[in-house]
Amino acid sequence: MNESTFQYIGTELSLFSKAINWKTYFSGFLRPLLVGRVLEVGAGIGSTTKALCDGTQQDWTCLEPDAELALTLHCKILSGELPKCCRVQNSQAKDLSTDAQYDTILYIDVLEHVQDDSEELSIIANHLAPGGFLAILAPAHQFLFSEFDQAIGHCRRYNLKSMERAVPCSLTGIRLCYLDSFGLIASIANKTLSRQSMPTVRQIEFWDRHLIPLSRIFDWFIHYRIGKSVIGIWKK
Repeated sequence: MNESTFQYIGTELSLFSKAINWKTYFSGFLRPLLVGRVLEVGAGIGSTTKALCDGTQQDWTCLEPDAELALTLHCKILSGELPKCCRVQNSQAKDLSTDAQYDTILYIDVLEHVQDDSEELSIIANHLAPGGFLAILAPAHQFLFSEFDQAIGHCRRYNLKSMERAVPCSLTGIRLCYLDSFGLIASIANKTLSRQSMPTVRQIEFWDRHLIPLSRIFDWFIHYRIGKSVIGIWKK
């Protein structure tokens, strides 16, 4: 592993690792892209890696700037909790070697932590192989920005236009839409009524077990026009 001095301030990774239905839901939009050489930026504790990587990929690079989290990922690979095709790089996008090329690059609940998202994506676009895909999942709607967002290091939330502006014009948009309509309703209720700075395990479990199945149906019915998260896919 390469080494980085970056330290992640968020505390939500273990909490949201329990959101199995949510991970299954958004994974369905990404699975056709997960072939060949994959770069997962900000892999954290590996919960998303475990949900997305099935071991058939040629190579899956977990790029994680926090040294402690990178060590956690490394241990999970050694123990077999993550597939053997995974490897850990303890660094940031700007530290990638100039010749590093990937078929798909993922930012799953990561881009909102990056201070200059446009610069980050301009850098990462250079590491997409011709015909490669960039996929981004991020929290939606700045009006929902809360103490929770601030506490875990979010710089912003996105709408469709702001996410599109952050992506280099050299990439071609394939899909850009919202997910989790019922989660949006719950987030608005929390923002206006309870004003919690951190959701509880019980709340996460309720959202994941009961609201996500409803969102999967209703999102399709309304053509993914509203939701708590934004998902986008671009091609080089």
